[in-house]
Amino acid sequence: MKRKTILFLSSLSTFFCVSTLSSCQKSSEKKWEVTESSAPAHSVYSIGTMDPGVVRVDASTLTGKVMCGYQGWFRAAQDGENQSWKHYRNQTSQQFKPGEAGIEFWPDLTEFSAHERFDTEFRHSDGSVAQVFSSAVRDTVVRHFKWMRDYGIDGVFVQRFATEVTSAGGGRSDNEESRSVNRVLQNCRVGANRHGRTYAVMYDLTSMSAARISSVKDDWRFLVKEMGILKDPSYQKHAGRPVLALWGVGFRNRDYGPAEIASLIDFLKNDPECGGLTIMLGTPTHWRAGERDAGAFADWEKIYQASDIISPWTIGRYGRVNEAQHYATQIAKPDHEWCVSNQKEHMPVVFPGFSWSNLKKGTEENPDAFIDRQGGKFLWSQYDALVREAGAKMVYQAMFDELDEGTHIFKSTNHPPVGASRFLTYDNLPTDHYLWLVGEATRRVRGVVPFTPELPKR
Repeated sequence: MKRKTILFLSSLSTFFCVSTLSSCQKSSEKKWEVTESSAPAHSVYSIGTMDPGVVRVDASTLTGKVMCGYQGWFRAAQDGENQSWKHYRNQTSQQFKPGEAGIEFWPDLTEFSAHERFDTEFRHSDGSVAQVFSSAVRDTVVRHFKWMRDYGIDGVFVQRFATEVTSAGGGRSDNEESRSVNRVLQNCRVGANRHGRTYAVMYDLTSMSAARISSVKDDWRFLVKEMGILKDPSYQKHAGRPVLALWGVGFRNRDYGPAEIASLIDFLKNDPECGGLTIMLGTPTHWRAGERDAGAFADWEKIYQASDIISPWTIGRYGRVNEAQHYATQIAKPDHEWCVSNQKEHMPVVFPGFSWSNLKKGTEENPDAFIDRQGGKFLWSQYDALVREAGAKMVYQAMFDELDEGTHIFKSTNHPPVGASRFLTYDNLPTDHYLWLVGEATRRVRGVVPFTPELPKR
């Protein structure tokens, strides 16, 4: 199971010169043609039409936007994808049954149609069968984008794990797993277009070898030339160029390093057919200081300079309101100032809480790690401090659908299954509470309403 690594867990109570970079710094003049439908209506890659009366989010800039991370990684045993209970199952046993699970909360399927529901071995207190969804079902993903529209959330970075779409022997993968990942991306394209939201691709480089990094180029060529994603009116741009994010840059103890990332950025910036992009980097929290899980700043500085947006990953690096405020003033604000002085954008990350007791059951990876959501106060404190104190103009919301580590904001039920596995709830808050709250934060990041430390009233 591949995921962004959490390194805070033991402290919850508190929390080379690269010559190829010269070409990365050239600005590309490539212009991407945007059309209302980037493929014929009969094409497998058709994005369909927008619902009548929908007002499309401005896809030309990230300024004033809240963008959620969208995993899209859930599969059901009966969904035809042949990936069993991917990301529902326990990480060690690889099973999804009472006593063995990989999710902390249970999704709310109240609005879902019959074809979107998949039976499990879990049971509710009344004996009824507990059901889950699959991200491979188009109507489900489109429904998620409808929720974004309903609550005023701008869009998502669709996670694309590089190990799932590239081959260990080189080049792009073309197998059941990669084709399933492509279907989820296509579902997101349709959902974003139908409901007037935006999206961009984020490559997660977790577990990639140095030799394999170049294969990301082949996958990106496929997305641009075969799927035609950069022609979508919903594809997010910034500074006149499509946005592409690379997550996992600047971390220590990874097989790949600055040289491999430099070559990848050079391609993404300057390739005559598939380049001309605005590059966002998902970095360690302490990327400037080179501390903890971050590599030395001197080794990575040219990579940071070659990018356009820096987005430090902070999930689990603090766990209380006062710690979130301290991070904003003591770390995020200097990050923001560095970005401004170096002509970069700064996109800090916020998260609602954290728990992974089911996922990490029976391991030595601190399965009892827990960050209390406090009914939304913890999340709100991050937004407030990052915007008012650190000067943030855009925010990455982790995550829309991350049930595994309990960082999701979409609807989860307050009446989960009972029995051998324990599932958390929103403590009797409405199941849409965090969608509403992030929508309220979006209005304030956009400048429609000023931020205040207190939670807004509903």
